[in-house]
Amino acid sequence: MVRNDRLLSTALIVFGVTFCLVYPLAVVWPSGWAWHTGSPASSNYFMMIVGVYATLGVFLIRAAWKPFDNRSLIWFTVWSSVVHAVVMALQALSQDMHHGHLAGDVPALLLVALVLAVLMKRSDRDHAPDRT
Repeated sequence: MVRNDRLLSTALIVFGVTFCLVYPLAVVWPSGWAWHTGSPASSNYFMMIVGVYATLGVFLIRAAWKPFDNRSLIWFTVWSSVVHAVVMALQALSQDMHHGHLAGDVPALLLVALVLAVLMKRSDRDHAPDRT
């Protein structure tokens, strides 16, 4: 396995596990991860997000075994993380009570997108057919 693929696999596992832990993160740091007051389970919306991210997390962990075969899932994670972070940042900036997200889930999603995008570019380059 190429070094870049090992790094990509590691990142997929780390981010996959983190996505599976969105609920506990909201319990520990609600102002950075939950968009409502009260316990995380008190919001139907938040529990749907937890379900979606936990599912994505499991699939990212599975993708770690063969990242090149799961490029579309990884690129979906990159771009959906960027879109999600931008929407959340705009909402957090417009509502004082949600400024904590600018130090929590917004930069976390941008980090996921940046790391996976860089590692995917390197992996794609490593797997490109030799044109010489």
